[in-house]
Amino acid sequence: RRIEKVLDLVREFSAHGKLVAAICHGGWIPISAGVYRGVRVTGSPGIKDDLMNAGAIWEDAPVVVDRHHVTSRKPADLPAFMAAIVEVLAGVAAA
Repeated sequence: RRIEKVLDLVREFSAHGKLVAAICHGGWIPISAGVYRGVRVTGSPGIKDDLMNAGAIWEDAPVVVDRHHVTSRKPADLPAFMAAIVEVLAGVAAA
């Protein structure tokens, strides 16, 4: 989250409707990239305040999909997280 090239890549993906996925504390990267304002997300409860302060709309769920953003809370949510990623990628490929 401190490497500008990474943040630029996340900004570019978000701006072009490409998949931006984060699980657990990974949400800090899109927060730092400034792409979560008005986006429904979940993540580790430890960064809930950070997500909300960045303008995200917090939900406590195994996976949250908001357009091209896919988020999950913890490793136990990986099956739902990966299924959602495949769904989003399939939709992107079909577009």
